Amino acid sequence: MRAARLYGARDLRVEDLSEPRLGPRQVLLQVRAVTLCGSDVHYYRLGALGDTPIREPLILGHEFTADIVAVGDEVKGLHPGQRVAVDPAQFCGSCEWCREGHPNLCPAVRFCGSPPYDGALRQYLAYPSETIFPLPESMDYCTGALLEPLGIGLHAMGLAKLRLADTVAVLGCGPIGLILIQLARISGASVVYAVDPLAYRCEVAERLGAVPVKVSEAVDYILRDTKGRGVDLVLEATTDTQAAWQAIDLVRRGGKVVLVGIPDEDTLSFPASLMRRKGVSLLISRRMKHTYERAMALVERGLVDLSYLATHRFPLEDTKAAFELASRYEDRVLRAAVEF
Repeated sequence: MRAARLYGARDLRVEDLSEPRLGPRQVLLQVRAVTLCGSDVHYYRLGALGDTPIREPLILGHEFTADIVAVGDEVKGLHPGQRVAVDPAQFCGSCEWCREGHPNLCPAVRFCGSPPYDGALRQYLAYPSETIFPLPESMDYCTGALLEPLGIGLHAMGLAKLRLADTVAVLGCGPIGLILIQLARISGASVVYAVDPLAYRCEVAERLGAVPVKVSEAVDYILRDTKGRGVDLVLEATTDTQAAWQAIDLVRRGGKVVLVGIPDEDTLSFPASLMRRKGVSLLISRRMKHTYERAMALVERGLVDLSYLATHRFPLEDTKAAFELASRYEDRVLRAAVEF
């Protein structure tokens, strides 16, 4: 089979590999679409994600859909020919955090496309049956792949505990930020401010019902618009190490900041005195847990639109071009997708 393997920063090669073997509790999947997450782009650009470097060739990709080719002997309820979305996280199920209902914090998790576990940018892979979710007929492969970032947004919103009529600022209008805008609006936010340095992403945010604001004007504009109070909730979804500082400037006294984005550098700084005076609740959102069925329901019922996100599509052989486009923010890209 063909697979795209990353050897180091910007060193991606499409190669021939052996097809995977099918275990008794696994399904054999023929991959149909992979959308490139910001974390994939981090690995591509830097050869690392935070403090996790690539030490050997790695197949990236964890937002994906597939067709079931075969099922293991012990698999129930799934069959060849089904179109499916796949939760990329394989939790141990037995550690303290899994038992307490926080599998996203499982220290033994095997996460698709995160070292040392290969991801979905290949023609075939075998994956545990419990991670498989059949797609409705109305949902195309790229939309199904984007259920994963929608799940990220759902988990962040669960931490935020948004109240009806709360005011919200979303920092960063990439796909996660745009999803957060939609979730904040359907959750009852009275206003959602969308802050991003790229004009085209602000335009998309405005079409989704947010108030677009330039990064350089965000603090002055939002504080003026809220009569000096600040917003109830800041959802940070950027790669900018300065965004966390801006979030503290924007949030009201007693408000919440949820950090969802992955910064380009592995260190963040905050204005400590201002945080204390404001009594800010700072929350870190880590991946997701048990969100696929809810995400699918939101899309099926028309409450969340993912159809506009996969702006550019490439064949597997052109995966490097897809990463270059995404890493350079060229041609109004939101999410680059690799289709099979």
